Amino acid sequence: MSELPGVHPPLLAVREAVGRALAEDLLPLGDITASLLPSGARTDARLVARAEGVLAGRACATEAFGAVDPSVAVLWEVDDGSPVVPGRVLAAVLGPAASVLSAERTALNFLCHLSGVATLTRRFVEVVAAANPGTRILDTRKTTPGLRPLEKAAVRAGGGVNHRGNLSEGVLVKDNHLGGTTIATAVATARDRWPGRLVEVECDRPEQVLEAVESGAGQVLLDNMTPEQVAACVALVRDKGGPGVLVEISGGVSLETAGAFAAAGVDLISVGAITHSAPALDIGLDLAVVEA
Repeated sequence: MSELPGVHPPLLAVREAVGRALAEDLLPLGDITASLLPSGARTDARLVARAEGVLAGRACATEAFGAVDPSVAVLWEVDDGSPVVPGRVLAAVLGPAASVLSAERTALNFLCHLSGVATLTRRFVEVVAAANPGTRILDTRKTTPGLRPLEKAAVRAGGGVNHRGNLSEGVLVKDNHLGGTTIATAVATARDRWPGRLVEVECDRPEQVLEAVESGAGQVLLDNMTPEQVAACVALVRDKGGPGVLVEISGGVSLETAGAFAAAGVDLISVGAITHSAPALDIGLDLAVVEA
């Protein structure tokens, strides 16, 4: 199968996360139940989707099986980012039965969780595309500790776009920052210190939007507004800031409301739920053949 570009997490992040997860299962004595199997037992297993969704997390599943036993082969039939339906075979897993069973839960934990992230992201992407093809879905830093690169890759697999991966990738002046400075001062200082960085300002009222645009912010974040309020602020940005200033919204956006916000003309909708509240996609491992 061909790979979709740009959706896979860094290999180091995969190895570190999978290593920690396997340690939870295998330390200190290993898989004592799998050790009951005959030493020569081999399996021809299948990873199978039990529900409709979008696949993500292949690299983690492959790493889990390979880290337990390099002789285990995982032969994928479906790429990350591809839609799947119940009963769809995702991959064949071939190798020693004990090794496959020892890695099974870790592989499925990553695969089900990350596919859940990709699936929920895709649902948001489809909703906003129907209302405004120019609106994109962004993730946030509301990620599972230690899994951010993996979850952000799953967002990309679902058709979403990554916001900041860490606090040094861009400047986002939020309401708590403004307790000690002003919008104009914060924007000017940020542009002076980091001229190549995006400078974004969170706004909860139109006068803040105007100040941010006039101060030279490259992006405004409209927080907890109604679609009608958002539309008015979008018009203000387009009038005062020009087409180069992007408008993002956040704050409790759901699948039911995302379309209305997209129709209000925003460029970006950030949704924390796609990483912190995505339900796992049901995927199982079926042992097709066991040979001694």
